[in-house]
Amino acid sequence: MSGLIGKKIGMTSIFDENGKNIPCTVIEAGPCIVTQVRTEEVDGYSAVQLGFDDATEKSATKADLGHAKKAGTSVKRKVVEFKGFDAEYKLGDAITVEHFAEGEFVDIAGTSKGKGFQGVVKRHGFGGVGQATHGQHNRLRAPGSIGAASYPARVFKGMKMAGRMGGDTVKVQNLRVLKVVTEKNLLVVKGCVPGHKNAYVIIRK
Repeated sequence: MSGLIGKKIGMTSIFDENGKNIPCTVIEAGPCIVTQVRTEEVDGYSAVQLGFDDATEKSATKADLGHAKKAGTSVKRKVVEFKGFDAEYKLGDAITVEHFAEGEFVDIAGTSKGKGFQGVVKRHGFGGVGQATHGQHNRLRAPGSIGAASYPARVFKGMKMAGRMGGDTVKVQNLRVLKVVTEKNLLVVKGCVPGHKNAYVIIRK
């Protein structure tokens, strides 16, 4: 699936031709620079490696500097490989938001917001106050009974319990592209996208 690397700017809403208010997310998509081209002969598969968002040379390793110098570009903060491009690209080529068209559908992956250590009500949607679940007396947000009897005398793996929540890779599929603003490299898609503001996202079509 071909695509681009982007940065989530934030959410807003627009009105369609029928006057309906549509929530949407604004993404800065590209321009992405081709930093490496994978081929069947050398690598065993075909892909294009794209880099996005300039990094300072001070924060880069010598390997990063050499990799960027070979492509004739600056060091990039985010580097991702994509397959499925129709056109042939070479090192240093730029791919812009014009790769997408209004009305088509895209899949967007990002890292969800980290929420820290959370209880079962927030993390798994347990009943909580007013819907006291089995195994509780007066602790209305507690998980309740989690184990079995003397057999198997243990708690099964995967039991829904309190723990770290968020910070996972999440993909949202079939988001419709509402607008493509080429002069500002902006992509406006319907609905919400995982991640905080200024988080990197992977857009595939």
